[in-house]
Amino acid sequence: MSIEPFISFFLIRHLRKNLRTFSPDPWWNKVLTNAMIAIGIVFVIELVFHTQKITIWIWHLLLLSIVYISFTQPLFSRIRTVMIAVLPLIVLSLVSDILESLNSTLYKNIETYFDITFSIAITWMVAMLIKSSKQNKALEKERKRTLEEEERSKFIEAQKEKLEIIVAERTAEITQQKDDLQHALTELKATQTQLIHSEKMASLGELTAGIAHEIQNPLNFVNNFSEVNFELIEEMKNEIAAGNTSEAVLIAENIKDNEKKIIHHGKRADAIVKGMLQHSRSSNGQKELTDINALADEYLRLSYHGLRARDKSFNAKMETHFDESLEKINAIPQDVGRAFLNLFTNAFYAVAEKKKTLQFLKGESGYEPTVTVSTKAVKSRLGKIGVEVRVRDNGMGIPEKAVDKIFQPFFTTKPTGQGTGLGLSLSYEIIKQGHGGEIRVKTKEGEFAEFIVDLPA
Repeated sequence: MSIEPFISFFLIRHLRKNLRTFSPDPWWNKVLTNAMIAIGIVFVIELVFHTQKITIWIWHLLLLSIVYISFTQPLFSRIRTVMIAVLPLIVLSLVSDILESLNSTLYKNIETYFDITFSIAITWMVAMLIKSSKQNKALEKERKRTLEEEERSKFIEAQKEKLEIIVAERTAEITQQKDDLQHALTELKATQTQLIHSEKMASLGELTAGIAHEIQNPLNFVNNFSEVNFELIEEMKNEIAAGNTSEAVLIAENIKDNEKKIIHHGKRADAIVKGMLQHSRSSNGQKELTDINALADEYLRLSYHGLRARDKSFNAKMETHFDESLEKINAIPQDVGRAFLNLFTNAFYAVAEKKKTLQFLKGESGYEPTVTVSTKAVKSRLGKIGVEVRVRDNGMGIPEKAVDKIFQPFFTTKPTGQGTGLGLSLSYEIIKQGHGGEIRVKTKEGEFAEFIVDLPA
């Protein structure tokens, strides 16, 4: 039995394996499959009918065709090492069969040499096949690594594309959120400006109500003394006509005294109107020498009468302890007045609410709402002289959890609709930023609240 069928089968099997692994081609795969079937058929015929002398040339033709295909078709370039390994055996087999057919006597004489040569060819084939196997394993490993890298690259590229899409979407969302926040901030600033204006107008309303009450007193004096003077002038005319000169002079003195009182109360009304105008217009930021005692007393009474104008049942005791030795300090009167007005109004509101609560719970409780305002000269830690103003009420006090928030804009402990939460924050800005002072609070819930304002001289 010849070895050519086995070599043919071995080579075609390698061709198919190479084709499946590296270069899939349906046409060549079909050709090689049919070739393997043909090898099987020819081999069976050879075994059954003992046609070795004929089929041997078919095997040689097939082997030469396989070698030719391997070295001419780029598809099978990876199997050429195997072909080189088997080629000496193929050539030696072909030569020996040709020589045996042409001159059998010569062939028998040198058959021993052919056997040795076959042994060398087989050794060569085994060595080359081992080398080829190692190379193929290395190539297969490299191919798998390349495929893995390609897969990894594709995966990374796909992830990169997804991330780019996500980043683009996120960027668009953030941009939209930024635009929305910018728009909301613009609206918030506009709303804040409106609320601050509303707070100022509200304080102006309270001030105006107090001024209306305050201005009524000097106007009543002016009217009353004017009417008395009118009557005294008529009496003086009669006394002059009757020749009572001394009586006429006495009446004239009374008229003069009344005129002084009219001038005094007229100036008082003028000062009240000027104070209202000062409070209503925007601050020019110019500091001037200001009497803090007079300013505090003025706005305390205006705040009280403003609340009285809104609620006739409201009543409270006002106590003042002013340091008469205080000198005037540099301040912006209308701004400090606004700050005082907010503190006084809050104090009166606190005692009024406490009285209503106690009356609701206990009936008449004997509680007397009291707001106390005091001033004194103080020395700061740097040795500078300043003014301390204390505003104390015996109201409900401030809850401990709210103490740290009371100077924040829009924070209020009042019920909804009764406060904007801007009064104390505006007062804080006026004292802290506008005048370089400090504003602090001491409180005990249910008993009292005291605001301490330090203004540098």
